[in-house]
Amino acid sequence: MERGTGVKIQDWRRNREARKADWAVRKAEWRVRERLRKARGEAPDHGCGPMAPSNPFALLPWLLLGMGAISNVVKGETPNPWIGALGLLLFNSLYVTLVFRAFDRRAREAAGTRWCLAALGAVTCALALAYGGNWLLFFPLWGLATGAVIRGRMLGPVMFVVTALAGAVAGLDEGWDTLGIAYGTLVSGMVTAAILALSETVKELRETRQELARAAVDQERLRFSRDLHDLLGHTLSVIVVKSEAARRVAPRDMDAALGQIADIEAVGRQALTEIREAVTGYRETSLAAELDRARGALTAAGIEPVVRQSGPPLPPQAAALLGWVVREGATNAIRHSGATTCEIEVRSAAERVRLVITDNGNGVGSTSPGSGLTGLTERLAAAGGTLVGGPVPGPGRGFRVTAELPVEHAANGKDPVNPHNPRNPAGQADPENEESR
Repeated sequence: MERGTGVKIQDWRRNREARKADWAVRKAEWRVRERLRKARGEAPDHGCGPMAPSNPFALLPWLLLGMGAISNVVKGETPNPWIGALGLLLFNSLYVTLVFRAFDRRAREAAGTRWCLAALGAVTCALALAYGGNWLLFFPLWGLATGAVIRGRMLGPVMFVVTALAGAVAGLDEGWDTLGIAYGTLVSGMVTAAILALSETVKELRETRQELARAAVDQERLRFSRDLHDLLGHTLSVIVVKSEAARRVAPRDMDAALGQIADIEAVGRQALTEIREAVTGYRETSLAAELDRARGALTAAGIEPVVRQSGPPLPPQAAALLGWVVREGATNAIRHSGATTCEIEVRSAAERVRLVITDNGNGVGSTSPGSGLTGLTERLAAAGGTLVGGPVPGPGRGFRVTAELPVEHAANGKDPVNPHNPRNPAGQADPENEESR
């Protein structure tokens, strides 16, 4: 007996571990799918939300309103119980059919669906007139089915007719005490129609947003390919033509051939400069854009953002480098801090700019900075700046990242995204270093 109990416990533990492993696999698959959706520019798949029924099964539990009528049939309290049972079967069949057809637009707008709704109304009125009492609760179900099927301008007149019939039939049986039946019929129909219409609108908006995101990505790719084509098409054509000319004249006039080769070199250098400028526009980070992204990401994570910016505009290189600091600081606050507020303050002057990111979290990771902060520290150091991260001094909790950068050095120094890419004061690539790249 004890051995059998031990085997059962072991089986239960193995089943529990298997369920945990299966849940971990499904969770990992969901994360991979979400990353792919994000990479494609699609919105996250959050379902239809808590307010809207995502499928027709959400409307089936309302059939429990007819339990009183079923109880009357089972207990024999209903005259001609076989007729009542047949009526219940017919009502439930029509209701389930209408609910499932309501979630398919083509089926919902078909003429057969309208006839099913009319038949449901006839069965409801017949059962209510024949038996009364608990059977009157089928009117709110009829109203719910009507709200699920009828949309647009026809909803108001149709619901008026359904409510009027519910009030009239209920009044014949119970008098003024059954006004609640008419009210329940009207409310069930209108609320159901409103929720389903809202659900469809949200779904259409989500699909439209995803389509716009895909279109934006396609347009950006097209623009980038068009820019590269414009930059390289003419340049490569000139290089090919001059190379052919150099090959033809080399046996007769070496000086002329060397002149053609010098022209090819000049055209190639110019093309390198133009391509580098085009690509830099795609990979440099804007401080204003990163502040907006950080504000949105912190808000979405439940962290209240406080952003302050003062001083004159920054050069593109300094703004790009501080944009990377804002991105890394906001990401660390979201992932590791457990904070409720995060303050981002940018103060710029004529000679120096200071960026401070402070959260009120637990300061996790403050003792050993991660690779992100280490890389940013190296980038700022290459531009003559500093980056310091650590717990907020004092009795309270929190983590603070402080970045300081000399404006002139950042504007005239190295590229903030690639520290090994020196620039001249005009921001152009140094032609004497072209061969080393």
